[in-house]
Amino acid sequence: MSNDTEASPTVTHAPQALRYEIHLGPELAGFTEYRDDDNGRRIFFHTEIGERFGGRGLAGRLVDQALTDTRDAGLRVVPVCPFVKKFARGHDTHADIVDPVTPQALEDLERLRG
Repeated sequence: MSNDTEASPTVTHAPQALRYEIHLGPELAGFTEYRDDDNGRRIFFHTEIGERFGGRGLAGRLVDQALTDTRDAGLRVVPVCPFVKKFARGHDTHADIVDPVTPQALEDLERLRG
């Protein structure tokens, strides 16, 4: 078992799993899941940090990197996930790429999740 209190967090994109992950050393500490729709939007619908990794600001670091990467990919963000929505509202650096959650976006998400 690694000493995760000394490891630096690393955020990676796991496109095959349709999510971004944050690791402390070799351990998966959390993730945020998304689906890309046909309109150039990345719909984030779930963020989770493992219980033993809570309280370290990992979710914020994870979502910040995921939104930055989404911008770099030329996509917009639809924050269905409450944490992503709250984070985007509190960080103006991402405000220009955030679209509102609409009934159509929710329908698209359900269709994409299958």
